[in-house]
Amino acid sequence: MFVREPSLKRLAPAVLALLALLFGLAAPGTRAAAAVPDFKVIAFYSGTWDAAHIDFDKEANDWFPKTAAANNFSYTATTDWNLLANGGVDAYDVVLFLDDAPQSTAQRAGFERYMRGGGAWLGFHVSAFTTDAASWDWYYNQFLGSGNFRSNTWGPTTAVLRTENGTHPAAASLPATWTSSVSEWYSWSNNLRANPAIKVLASVDPSSFPLGTDPNQSWYGGDYPVLWTNTQYRMLYANFGHNAMNYSTNTRTSSTFASATQNRMLVDALKWLGGAPAPADSWYTLTSQANGRCADARAAATANGTAVQQYACNGTAAQQFRLTPTDGAYVRLAARNNPDQVVDVTDRSTADGAPLQLWAYAGGTNQQWRAVAEPAGTQHFVARHSGKCLAVATTAATDSVQLVQRTCDNGAAQSFRLTAQP
Repeated sequence: MFVREPSLKRLAPAVLALLALLFGLAAPGTRAAAAVPDFKVIAFYSGTWDAAHIDFDKEANDWFPKTAAANNFSYTATTDWNLLANGGVDAYDVVLFLDDAPQSTAQRAGFERYMRGGGAWLGFHVSAFTTDAASWDWYYNQFLGSGNFRSNTWGPTTAVLRTENGTHPAAASLPATWTSSVSEWYSWSNNLRANPAIKVLASVDPSSFPLGTDPNQSWYGGDYPVLWTNTQYRMLYANFGHNAMNYSTNTRTSSTFASATQNRMLVDALKWLGGAPAPADSWYTLTSQANGRCADARAAATANGTAVQQYACNGTAAQQFRLTPTDGAYVRLAARNNPDQVVDVTDRSTADGAPLQLWAYAGGTNQQWRAVAEPAGTQHFVARHSGKCLAVATTAATDSVQLVQRTCDNGAAQSFRLTAQP
């Protein structure tokens, strides 16, 4: 094919654009390319019931797009719940329910299919409200675990909340106790703590009582979870999402997004749900969910061929790794004692049981891993060259056993909890 040689006049803008890319400048007449979002969120709402819920929809649909732009994810809002029925949500990584839940049989079946297929969900306030949990047993009793609505506080107030599981990625930034934004609070017919699949992340702290401003609709004591996850799915329910209102004028007198702590939790939750890559400048320990041992560079060595093993967690640099992005959602697991050394599948093997070692990073696909978020807040790591998972070779709590790759099976031997280190 004949290619016309560019003239100097046409070359100048191209050179300016190249310089802009190199030095972070904006070339005249050019627009910077938008970053590819880390994940895509779609929010469903109805906007037809209770002025406070409708106002929350309006506020959420203002806050989330701004938050998405600041945190590199995309946000789409819709009132078309039939997208759940016809596969329209399959292109999205996270589904939000702002003020309602699916009503038709097809919508409900579509949402269940989406979640069972590995989708992620964040629901607010009314998304769990029902007085007929039996009408959709899977959602209200199994997925949410809450059952029927039992009672509520009134009027809407802030609450002091107690963090119960600070190791979960959604709650990692939460202090021991913190003040929520204003909301109306719900309680439920089911005992969430009796359900082994439910993990409560935050609940009402006793210092909040009495909670409410109407003596006849206040809580004076008891156990009230307000933030929880079901470990069988990638999901999170948040009890807040009801603004205080002047109902005579339909104007809000509070904001659901007034608590910076709560907002930080929402961002962390969305990043966990969406599988966003971990910050490149953070160091993590990788703790096996099978035996509680940590991934460890044997004898704190950094030479090529150093075994990557399981060992009692001790907080040393030999057990700390950084997830440095490569491309295509893959990362290299760099050793803190020498970040040029990474977790490597020995001899580029694709076999089950191939041992893991440290080796100088050279861009090999056997040195790259895809971190996949799991419902319980853990991760598994898939080798780029083989499609197999990083694993402990034994579920026994035995020190110095070398880690391996194995065919991915969603088992505890391939599941690791990442804990950020100073």
